[in-house]
Amino acid sequence: MYDFHSMFAQYLMEQKANSANTRESYLRDVQYFLEFLGRLDITPLEADERDIQAFVQHLADLKRSTTTISRNLASIRCFYKFLIMQGLVDHNPAKAVKLEKAEKKLPQVLLGEEIELLLAQPDITEPKGCRDKAMLELLYATGIRASELINLNIQDINLRSGVLYCRGSKGVRSIPIYPSAVVAVSDYIYRMRGLIAGPDSGEALFVNLNGGRLTRQGFWKIVKGYAVEAGITKEITPHTIRHSFALHLLENGASVKDIQTMMGHADISSTQVYVQLLDSHVNQVYHDCHPKAQRKLG
Repeated sequence: MYDFHSMFAQYLMEQKANSANTRESYLRDVQYFLEFLGRLDITPLEADERDIQAFVQHLADLKRSTTTISRNLASIRCFYKFLIMQGLVDHNPAKAVKLEKAEKKLPQVLLGEEIELLLAQPDITEPKGCRDKAMLELLYATGIRASELINLNIQDINLRSGVLYCRGSKGVRSIPIYPSAVVAVSDYIYRMRGLIAGPDSGEALFVNLNGGRLTRQGFWKIVKGYAVEAGITKEITPHTIRHSFALHLLENGASVKDIQTMMGHADISSTQVYVQLLDSHVNQVYHDCHPKAQRKLG
């Protein structure tokens, strides 16, 4: 009996183009797919297009988002590509499975006053709050991804020049940091980091209260916790702050090309969505704030 999950994990490790987050997602999705097939009492070598379509419908019945289902399907296609390379199957049954295109939703963003409210929540008189303040300020200052934030090392930030060096698989991008974020990070590094760092901290910039590098899941909980404390009712994730960074720059005159560079988008079409978001935002502000737009006809 093949251990398909372990074999696939080894294959992904050998594919250096895949990030750790991508590998984790693929393995999680394929594990769930294998469990689904197990309940049908078939192996992936026996599964056909109808079985994969049934899995997609199963995800839809569980109210999974279109984005999640699409990612699962991509993971399964990659899995079958691996099985073909291993000579275990001769075609990819997931290739013919199509998803109905859903209307693309614009990303959620925070208003400027909501950002200020969120940033004001951490208690900087104690280590955890001081660290959290530094993370939130740095995230809004640079628009980096949560995974990039937690992977930062101390040497990746130049406090004197106010520049962050964000290192990724496609190189290093330099992003300016506004003064109050520099102050927050400096305060954390020189006043509080030493109180929570431990033998396992290494050069990690942000560490958890056990002394290890902070995880992405841990940071998500931190952001959501402060959103609740701030009384913000919008659904907030670290990516919401990244989206807000981009929209606020665009609102204040930054070019799409410059925002693309700072955010590390490989394709400018990923950045163009913020132009749509800005148009939608301006339209909403007009109808909310123009005295005649607020009046109902009739």
